[in-house]
Amino acid sequence: MPILSIGGSGVISVYANVMPAMCRQIVADWLDGNHARALENHLRYLQLMNDLFLEVNPIPVKAAMNMMGLDVGPMRLPLCEMGEANAATLRRTLEEAGLL
Repeated sequence: MPILSIGGSGVISVYANVMPAMCRQIVADWLDGNHARALENHLRYLQLMNDLFLEVNPIPVKAAMNMMGLDVGPMRLPLCEMGEANAATLRRTLEEAGLL
């Protein structure tokens, strides 16, 4: 949403892989002039957006999708699976967001 707030007309979003409908809704609300609703949803999921960068992309995205039951398989070399502590943090955030 920060790009939209300075005049952007769309987004390239990492979290759209995990929450595509909500990402679309936030962008649509902003472009339709419903800035308050867009901001409310952006802030509601901001912790998840941040946690998707606990490690190098796409490691957290694939971990989140696997946790959500979307079998996207393991990481391939040269990448490795998400560390246990970061995975626990991500799992907690997904639970708090109502995605698990």
